Amino acid sequence: MSKVLTELLGLLQLERLNDNLFVGQSQDLGFPAVFGGQVIGQALSAAQQTLPAERELHSFHCYFLRPGDATKAITYLVAITRDGRSVSTRAVQAMQNGKTIFNLMASFQIACPGFEHQDVMPEVAGPDGLATTWELQLQHKDKIPKELHDTIFAERPIEFRPVKEYDWLHPQKSSPQNHVWMRAKGNMPVDPGINKYLLGYASDYNFLPTAVHPHGKSVWSKNFQIATIDHAMWFHRPFNFNDWLLYDIDSPSASGGRGLVRGKIFNQAGELVASTAQEGMIRQR
Repeated sequence: MSKVLTELLGLLQLERLNDNLFVGQSQDLGFPAVFGGQVIGQALSAAQQTLPAERELHSFHCYFLRPGDATKAITYLVAITRDGRSVSTRAVQAMQNGKTIFNLMASFQIACPGFEHQDVMPEVAGPDGLATTWELQLQHKDKIPKELHDTIFAERPIEFRPVKEYDWLHPQKSSPQNHVWMRAKGNMPVDPGINKYLLGYASDYNFLPTAVHPHGKSVWSKNFQIATIDHAMWFHRPFNFNDWLLYDIDSPSASGGRGLVRGKIFNQAGELVASTAQEGMIRQR
């Protein structure tokens, strides 16, 4: 297992202060604000620790209220909202400096049989032979300020391989679609909960920027603001994040200074394992 993946899994374990209160350290990715995926993963981990293992996460909805400080720990308070015969719900509040920075509502269910149908996986190139995001960024190293090199080219715990390259330095208008293969960089534990936390973490990568493809903008564009407002995810079928998963992303709408993106996550067998949705702020300053 890679060092960065080991460190990330350690961050998701959290320190338990009492039955409903947890503390998680922040991951420094070189940016002042905490990465949203980290807060999602830690909040889900906190919620799961208040439940028996047979109640597995099947969906969550969350709001990013304030940017978190990447240099400080985050406190997670879990409220036990309901424990039914087969479904449990938990509300999680993430706090820093006495203020709430994030809210999450999650639902857990005892596995049971039922009806089955799903969308068809898109036909795209497989992950073998595709360049990683890191390799694509490295091609433009001479155009990126040296003071950002440690941040941009740092090793990540998730490996991403985009099917089609998008030039973030000189973006051109294109369709609001994106396909990215992803997997954990190392051997993941078999625990399905941990795999879900990590996929929740990874689902925040490559997502909202898809909404600006039709407008020829990127996170590098001058006088441009992009920030996540809310994020939702549904888990449909078991998966192993040691294996490649395809993130099929599209953006159906942008309006009012906000962009909406949707995602479907398939394994290589074509099974739909999870779905996502996110809205965020995308606007000129």
